Amino acid sequence: MSEVRVNPHEAESGKEVPDGPCSNQLKAPLTDHSSMDLQGLPPPLSSPSAGASPSPLAESSGLLSLPWEILTHIVSYLPAHCLINVLPKVCRTLNTVCEDTTAWQLRAQRLIGSRVRFPVGPREDFNWPTSCLEMEQLITCWTGEVQHVAKSEEERNQVGRQQERGLVPEGHDEVDRVGVAAQEVAYGVDEGIEVVMEVENGEMQPVLDEDQMEVGAAAPIEDGRVLLNADVKQVAAHHDQNDFAYPRHLNNRGKSRNNPTPSSRSPSPPPALECITLPSSHIAMINSVLLLGGKGAVCATASRDYDVKLWDLEAGSDGALLHTLGRKGDFRSHQGWVWCLASEGPLLASGSFDSTVGLWDLQAGGASRGLIRVGSAVLCLSCQNNVLLVGTFDKRISMYDTRAAEPLIKSVRLHGNAVMCLAADDTYIISGSEDCTVAVYDRRAMKALKKIKLSSYLSSMSYSGYEVWAGDNKGMLHSFSMQTGTLKLLSKFDVGHTNLFTGVHRSQGSLYTCSIDKTVKIHIPSGPPRTLCTLCHPKVVHGLSVEAGILAVSTGEDTVNIWRPRK
Repeated sequence: MSEVRVNPHEAESGKEVPDGPCSNQLKAPLTDHSSMDLQGLPPPLSSPSAGASPSPLAESSGLLSLPWEILTHIVSYLPAHCLINVLPKVCRTLNTVCEDTTAWQLRAQRLIGSRVRFPVGPREDFNWPTSCLEMEQLITCWTGEVQHVAKSEEERNQVGRQQERGLVPEGHDEVDRVGVAAQEVAYGVDEGIEVVMEVENGEMQPVLDEDQMEVGAAAPIEDGRVLLNADVKQVAAHHDQNDFAYPRHLNNRGKSRNNPTPSSRSPSPPPALECITLPSSHIAMINSVLLLGGKGAVCATASRDYDVKLWDLEAGSDGALLHTLGRKGDFRSHQGWVWCLASEGPLLASGSFDSTVGLWDLQAGGASRGLIRVGSAVLCLSCQNNVLLVGTFDKRISMYDTRAAEPLIKSVRLHGNAVMCLAADDTYIISGSEDCTVAVYDRRAMKALKKIKLSSYLSSMSYSGYEVWAGDNKGMLHSFSMQTGTLKLLSKFDVGHTNLFTGVHRSQGSLYTCSIDKTVKIHIPSGPPRTLCTLCHPKVVHGLSVEAGILAVSTGEDTVNIWRPRK
């Protein structure tokens, strides 16, 4: 069993997270009420009035008789799910406590420390309760317990002095020859340049970005991440005869360069999680995996054996195959490699190198709903409001109405090379291309708004709220803000990946990444990201999907691992 610990991160010098009564922003008056105990808390009898927090009433001994600051401080020790789902049902006063935005911001700061930016993007309309809930669940699942990770200034200095002298604290040894991953430090666009260090052969090596040649020295920070060896089967590669359709820029997706081979022993998952491996059914490499249904009970897989398969993750101990999708009279789902998947409601879409997109009805057991011919190999998909977005090798983004007999709405060429990834909402489409550009397209005005030139190309992208997170072909993670059609590059982070990204999933309180360097990393989406756990595989990781706290990873040749909460 691998040791699981939360990353320790320090608080800013001179700025400590308050652990006493909250600031004046949290102050609110109490109401008159009768004596009570903790078993039943009646609602207040009068509305709060303006002014300072009153002292406890002499005749009252219940929880609500405490000053507002103390009550808020007590509530801060309860888990987020209790504050969101339980306390608002007790009484109006506790509901008011749970709605305090400043209290949620302080909770987030205690979880991740004060030296990082959170959120990385705009703070307007940011859902603080949801982000805290997701962060606490993420920490619970991937490190075993929720605890505050900010460290005192004295402890930070002590750790720094030890590491400068080469004294590594106990518990920091390598796990089964995996090695120590790089520190998660930003090459900040709006911050000073910091050092990103890797440990190789016992020596500290700086990781330099091609645009950042001047890097100052800094002592490494104590890292409490977990490195786990994933339990995957090693199956001989299936050599497909369809190589002529494989874009040249994707030839390295099935390979890994200069990466040590981790131990192939069984994994030691965090206590809150279990890991299952779907029964082998594909006969070639699985390029894409997608969890469906909103609860992560069904999983779709797309493979180079031309097939798309549906899996029931709740059947038996390791899941069971439900269907192999195919049209009437066809033995396979496609006539070429199936590269990507997307879904919306009961619709599942699969994109293939045979220049088609297959549409499948999940409510009808995966029956075919049609086939869209797009004219070039399909590299990425997205579904939004019955509109299917398709990025292809011929540099185009095409929009299709999945309900229409003639589905094509519009096809645009925003890039000078293949479209590698895209994401969208009701108004905008954001796309990344091998020409090292990121483009924004207004779906309503039907026009391009902006294009940003990068030093590398984006291979995977996640867009939610006002933030876009994308991984590139060099192993760097980019964060953008997206407001009113304006895309702005915020920062570029090194999170320890050493090669092309194959998957990124970001929500308000979680961040998952994977790469062909054979690793999957779980982070808190701060600036820089705080890595909680690293899963190391003996084979290349081709993609991931996250839903309802369940993580699906396609790796090796025909293997899918499912990490889910223990029942």
